[in-house]
Amino acid sequence: MASRADNIASSLSFSNFSKATELKQRIWFTIGALIVFRFLSFVPLPGVNPLILETLYDQTRGGILDMFNMFSGGSLERMSLIALGVMPYITASIVIQLAASLHPSLMALKKEGEAGRKKLNQYTRYGTVFLCAIQGWFLASGLEAYGAQSGLQAVVDPGPMFRIVAVINLVGGTMFLLWLGEQITARGIGNGVSLIIMAGIVAQFPTFTANLFEGGRTGSISGVLIGGLIVMVVVLILVICFFERAQRRLLIQYPKRATQRGGMQADRSHLPLKLNTAGVIPPIFASSLLLLPLTITQFAGNSVDTSSTWGGIIVTLNQYLAHGQPLYMLLYGLGIMFFAFFYTAVVFNPEDTADNLKKNGGFIPGIRPGKRTADYLDYVLTRITVVGAIYLTAVCIIPEWGIAQTGLPLFLGGTSLLIVVNVTVDTISQIQSHLLAHQYGDLIKKAKLKGRMR
Repeated sequence: MASRADNIASSLSFSNFSKATELKQRIWFTIGALIVFRFLSFVPLPGVNPLILETLYDQTRGGILDMFNMFSGGSLERMSLIALGVMPYITASIVIQLAASLHPSLMALKKEGEAGRKKLNQYTRYGTVFLCAIQGWFLASGLEAYGAQSGLQAVVDPGPMFRIVAVINLVGGTMFLLWLGEQITARGIGNGVSLIIMAGIVAQFPTFTANLFEGGRTGSISGVLIGGLIVMVVVLILVICFFERAQRRLLIQYPKRATQRGGMQADRSHLPLKLNTAGVIPPIFASSLLLLPLTITQFAGNSVDTSSTWGGIIVTLNQYLAHGQPLYMLLYGLGIMFFAFFYTAVVFNPEDTADNLKKNGGFIPGIRPGKRTADYLDYVLTRITVVGAIYLTAVCIIPEWGIAQTGLPLFLGGTSLLIVVNVTVDTISQIQSHLLAHQYGDLIKKAKLKGRMR
């Protein structure tokens, strides 16, 4: 019954798409904002030679830099104004959310509603500027020493002035991306920051496809491997779609009420609990936390003496935390599982849900309202989150381990596919919600007109 209603609503919604003027404006605004993001990824930092930089990056391609470059849409490879992407903002938001769960004053702000949320967002922006400044300084310092062994110099005029200018531009680029993402969320369709990350990943697809088939043509990549990659991508997409739509539906019973025929009828509904309540946030958060220190050590390693103690520590750390290494995979998997539980606790509060059910007269059959209901919801949510965390870890770790062994691009990794599929599904759901709202609005207007005519 539900699937039939969904199909009818979907067909009616898409038939009315041409009439949804506001929705079309939102879609065009989103597309325009993403085009601006892509243009900015081709604007290099002042004082950087793009041709020499491209040569140096090709020589050092691989490892953690490729992952950072993928999330930034190729901006790191070209050392553009938005080379840091939105990862500093994500890292800052992690710190603020963790602090809001532990610090009493921040916990009080979190409970103040909209005013408290704005204050926490302000703290997150301050943290973003701070992290951008640190990453930008190490990035500029490493860029000056980048290619010293090969006799190439990517920076035209190295020195303190270049570092200061680079930090200012990188901070400004990240903050502009953050503002652009907020504008997409408010005036466009979907979550702006997630769409920017997805656009950066998808932008690598044409280059990856061309290189893959070129490798097959020249014989550097076997046809069996190409066929296996295609099968793996299709299977991953199907698995992600299945688990992202999976949910546990709890039956909610409401008191009996009198009907028009004089009988008594009990209302029933369902409380859907998604298997992966946290969505795509855990792998993004885990990647962001790993990328922050690794980016600093990666570029700091270019500007220190590797024979010194500090230089030796940096080199060793980069080796052990290189993409595909056991320690990196272990930390990445643990980070995904931790943030799966943490973010689920942030977005779903069993006590608030139980209180709302009690106020509306609803209850779960066999469970007493109030604290017992909250405990039961927490019990069920914990069990399904365990399955969701295992699914997220497996999807992100297993394909990327295989890719690290074969040396293929990270575009086919589970993390990138998870982000692309999840953000696409969420965006399409929001489009359908706008279409349904527009359709019901038209029905209400027609009903009012008929009522006036009578």
